[in-house]
Amino acid sequence: MMESVQQTITRVSQELNCSATSLRVAEHLDRHDELRLLRQEFLIPKISDLPPSDLSLVDGSEDCIYFAGNSLGLQPKNAKKYIEEELEKWATIGVHGHLKGSRPWAWAEDTLEELMAKIVGAKPEEVVLMNGLTVNLHLLMLSFYKPSPKRYKILLEDKAFPSDHYAIESQIRLRGLDVTDSMLIIKPRQGEDTIRTEDIVSVIEREGDAIALVMLSGVQYYTGQLFNMEAITSAGHAKYVNSGAGGLAGAYIHEKHAHSVKPTLMGWWGHNLKTRFLMNNEMELQPGVKGFRLSNQPFLLVCPLQASLEVRHHIAHS
Repeated sequence: MMESVQQTITRVSQELNCSATSLRVAEHLDRHDELRLLRQEFLIPKISDLPPSDLSLVDGSEDCIYFAGNSLGLQPKNAKKYIEEELEKWATIGVHGHLKGSRPWAWAEDTLEELMAKIVGAKPEEVVLMNGLTVNLHLLMLSFYKPSPKRYKILLEDKAFPSDHYAIESQIRLRGLDVTDSMLIIKPRQGEDTIRTEDIVSVIEREGDAIALVMLSGVQYYTGQLFNMEAITSAGHAKYVNSGAGGLAGAYIHEKHAHSVKPTLMGWWGHNLKTRFLMNNEMELQPGVKGFRLSNQPFLLVCPLQASLEVRHHIAHS
């Protein structure tokens, strides 16, 4: 049986005969971390470059200890390289960049969808990269949130990311419903920091007849909790991975909805790629989540996402 984080720290501190908060414990865990070499794939800010650093207390030449990944991850070293490649292509071949190069701008995001699909355990045709997170949430809820007089509540976690919380609030108001009554917010138990899976399942079982949508993040940004999506996904209708602020976001729709659920709002990028550039204004909608695209993605946002997904791909195969 796999140890919990607390059990591992307790065991190591006992083996080293030191406090659980000792630097020796952290150094031991670093030395035995199977993923430690991936640190080399990222650019880590120096302490002296960070605005709040007091250089009378610390060595400014050392790498900082970075705990802000819930807001913005460290920059993969390849991000700058990929962006420079596209800027060079823009400078040298201009409009032909839409169709040429390793990531043609006309379908640059398509080249990453297989990598993104592996992150959420989906098929490439079930995942799309488009817009920002909040836009994707609205697009999906417009099509999947169909409240009725008896089935209208949305289940979400306490301290959900603001994108999630505000999008849910506005979608409820859009339907003319009461926010307080329609938002079913589940919290950790008293004295605990994370939400127990059995508590989530219990709420779904108890309130199931009134719940129209379950919307939980894969990883809770505030606590870092990884939700057991396999145990609760039967009650949910959409999954996604949070992107960095202003970054390119992903969206997922199961293949079983590919033909039964259509986008409420449509745009040119939802048109089948094979006939998209005929420009005849006769919509040939791509099935599934691909049809939810509105417009072509900013290609410079594709570059850092590619660099990040490639590192994650290496993690999965290490």
